[in-house]
Amino acid sequence: MEIELIKNSILEVRGKKVILDFELAKMYQVETRSLKQAVRRNIERFLAFA
Repeated sequence: MEIELIKNSILEVRGKKVILDFELAKMYQVETRSLKQAVRRNIERFLAFA
């Protein structure tokens, strides 16, 4: 992955840096639905970054 691609995908929302789900799914070359399912199954891992 190119750094510029990642940098361009980062948005700031209410003072927090975020990447939208469809952008992240595109980076990992999976469907958005699959990414969201993985997050639901492993929510503890994702909350560690909050």
